[in-house]
Amino acid sequence: MSRGKDGPEDVDATFAEIVADLRAEGVGLLDEEPEPAEPEEKKAPDRGWRGGGAEWDATMFGDDPADDNEHYVPPEPPPLPRPRKGAFIVLLFFVIGLVLLIWPNVLGLGTTLATPLGILSLATAIALLLLRVRQGPPDGADPTTGAQV
Repeated sequence: MSRGKDGPEDVDATFAEIVADLRAEGVGLLDEEPEPAEPEEKKAPDRGWRGGGAEWDATMFGDDPADDNEHYVPPEPPPLPRPRKGAFIVLLFFVIGLVLLIWPNVLGLGTTLATPLGILSLATAIALLLLRVRQGPPDGADPTTGAQV
């Protein structure tokens, strides 16, 4: 085996030598007697797409999923929860804040008074909204079990 500066000159021959040495040591052989390899000319042609026996067109275009009688029907979604008084108060502050910032003259206020009141109203709406966020696990959940799917 002759080696060049960067490695063996004939990589395929070197690889074949390494594989032959490993086979001689019994690496990769099963307890059963291996079947003798057929020459390339006598091997049977591939049986179809990726050896599965089907042709490409039959695999890709043979079965139309729209023709299947079985299809997934999602369950009915749970009903939306009824809004409570707090939600209406948050919505009221939010709408008043937007009106004061966009159309201050609708309520008869000048822009110098309506702008700070509008910002204060929006800040109050956001603060109340954040205070309404539930902290902790939902009803019936065990916090010691980790994430549930």
